[in-house]
Amino acid sequence: MTVASPTPTSDPSASSAGSAWAPFRHRAFALLWVATLISNIGTWMHDVGAGWLMTTLNPSPAIVVLVQAATTAPIFLFALFAGALADRVDRRRFLLLVNLILAGITSVMAVLTAAGAMTPALLLAFTFAIGTGAALMAPAWQAVVPSLVPRASLQPAIALNSMGINIARAIGPALAGFLISAVALSAPFVVNATSYLVIIAALLLWKPQAGPATTLPPEPLVGAMATGLRHASRNGALKGTLVRSFGFFTFGSAYWALLPLVARGLEGGGAELYGVLLAAIGGGAVAGALALPSIRNRIDANRLVAAGTLITAAAMVLLGLATSATMALPASVLGGLGWITVLTSLNVSAQTALPNWVRARGLAITLMVFFGCMSVGSAAWGQVATATSIPTALLIAAAGAVLAIPLTWRAKLGQGELLDLTPAMSWPEPVIAESLHTTPDRGPVLVTIRYRVDEGDTEGFLAAMHEVSGERYRDGAHDWGIYQDAAEPGAWVEWFFLPSWAEHLRQHERATKHDQDIHARAREFHRGAEQPAVSHFLAPLHSVQIVAKTKRGAP
Repeated sequence: MTVASPTPTSDPSASSAGSAWAPFRHRAFALLWVATLISNIGTWMHDVGAGWLMTTLNPSPAIVVLVQAATTAPIFLFALFAGALADRVDRRRFLLLVNLILAGITSVMAVLTAAGAMTPALLLAFTFAIGTGAALMAPAWQAVVPSLVPRASLQPAIALNSMGINIARAIGPALAGFLISAVALSAPFVVNATSYLVIIAALLLWKPQAGPATTLPPEPLVGAMATGLRHASRNGALKGTLVRSFGFFTFGSAYWALLPLVARGLEGGGAELYGVLLAAIGGGAVAGALALPSIRNRIDANRLVAAGTLITAAAMVLLGLATSATMALPASVLGGLGWITVLTSLNVSAQTALPNWVRARGLAITLMVFFGCMSVGSAAWGQVATATSIPTALLIAAAGAVLAIPLTWRAKLGQGELLDLTPAMSWPEPVIAESLHTTPDRGPVLVTIRYRVDEGDTEGFLAAMHEVSGERYRDGAHDWGIYQDAAEPGAWVEWFFLPSWAEHLRQHERATKHDQDIHARAREFHRGAEQPAVSHFLAPLHSVQIVAKTKRGAP
């Protein structure tokens, strides 16, 4: 689980809160960090075991890379659904349920492997099922972390979470290689099944605070997914992060997809060497995670990601040219250092771009880009390696990663770090006539706002309203427009549609202080003693019958 934070500050108390170890002062974070460390060790052991098991069942590069594709594809397919779900259910109970199911699936996989009944098709099926569980959990895990630490400690929390993942990466693969050689191929799966029990115990001990009370019904899942996509499409800070993610992970996926084949092809290669290389990657990542807080004080996120990309490209070149374990080890250390630099910086940028109400859905979209690139990239680089060679595929990927830096440079990271995305709660409750029958699901809803603007201010007003339109779409509207009165050019009407009355009330709750500032700039152009007039219109209760009568020629 990972989380992001704002730019470090020079205030001493904030610096203390933002120190590398500050999140451990918070019991809930420390508890879940230790539990996820143990669980991640089991996960890395499982991944190594699955990758190596496939090389024994079918060593073709095109088939071996499908293990990683089966792991990552479910997140691309199901992450948005999982994010919408995580924004409407009790996340702790949801995580408990999914972890219990995964413990059972992994146990069955261990039994079949021990019995010698595993086949390539079964292995891919189990891997896909476990990947689906991970896809369902990932947005929920990321969304709960901001509630574990104060805002000033979010950035070091990201580094610590990344460090935990990479400590697991350093320990898990080496331990898996040892167990595969000394015990059996099923041993990593047994350990992974047991590690789920640790995370289940931690979730049972964790007692999160109740969220803000609301009288509104939960969002419909399909509608919530659509709202998340609309928000992302109008969130410039998040879009910049997604573009940079696509540019890096499309080519960086070659590193992970082809690593098992590099380990197998080197002199003296095998499961133990694969584990050692992964441990070296983990060591490089841990070192990077500890150094990042101080480095980020001197280098902005854009240059940091570019530097991490260059380091990763250098690692792929060295790995492609490696003829022995001695050459592959430095490539692995560099790979871990570059990977953690990019991954943490992108995560910080995504987290700071999102308000809490849509955090799980927004992070789910970033995960879709990440794992979509990893899944498609893994399969594609496997095909390239099959058609050419493993070193050639790695060299092409390295060149592509370097080329992506200038191509995506205009997409800036960290745009949300200076924005106040806390709820403003400044919109007045809409007035409803007592005689009007209104239910939460009644809709669609049309909202209009009337402005009076001096003709000389028209250009500035429309520019400000363009910013307002982004807020409307981000917070739930599915259509928006601004119209000028033909008889009175200084009169303007803004309008927008929402799918239901409940969604409009949610829009009131979602507006942030940054959104409030956007509206304030637009309303500076309004001329008149009173505020712009706001009206709410509801679709008729029997709109289908009315449409039918109209088609028959009724007035």
